[in-house]
Amino acid sequence: MSQGYLNPPIDSENEGFWEGTRRGELSVEQCGGCNALRFPPKPMCPHCRSTERRWVPVAGEGTIWSFVLPHPPLLPEFTELAPYNVIVVALSEDPTLRMIGNLVNEPGDAINAFEPSRIEIDARVRVVFEAVSDEIQLPRWVLA
Repeated sequence: MSQGYLNPPIDSENEGFWEGTRRGELSVEQCGGCNALRFPPKPMCPHCRSTERRWVPVAGEGTIWSFVLPHPPLLPEFTELAPYNVIVVALSEDPTLRMIGNLVNEPGDAINAFEPSRIEIDARVRVVFEAVSDEIQLPRWVLA
C-alpha cells in the first residue's frame, strides 16, 4: 500500500464508486429515469431531473483529454513527489464523462515516474487500481 496519500472522504453520494474500485471495477452513476450516465455523482439527473440512480461498471478505457504537471507549493503529502502528472480522462462510453487520475507506467508505479514529455492529448489509456489504504483503491491510468 502507498504511504502519504490523503484518503478521499467516502459518503453516501460516492460509496458506490469506492465499492466498485475495491472489486477492481470503474463505475459511474446511471440515471434510473432516462439511463444517462454521469460522473461525478449528483443527487439529480441534469437531463430528466430524476433522483433515481444506480452505479454501473464501465470499461475503464478512454483518452487523455487534458493534463497538468503540479509543482510546489503543494499539499505537504505531495511535495516530495512533485512534479507529477494529473490527467483528465474522457471515458470511452461517453467523452463528456471525465475522470481525474495519474498516468503511471504500470500498476503500483509512483505517480512521478511517467516521463512527462511522453504524455499526449488523445492517447488511449486504461484504468488500473492502487491500494492506498484498506478502504481505498485509487484509479490510476496506463497507456492502452
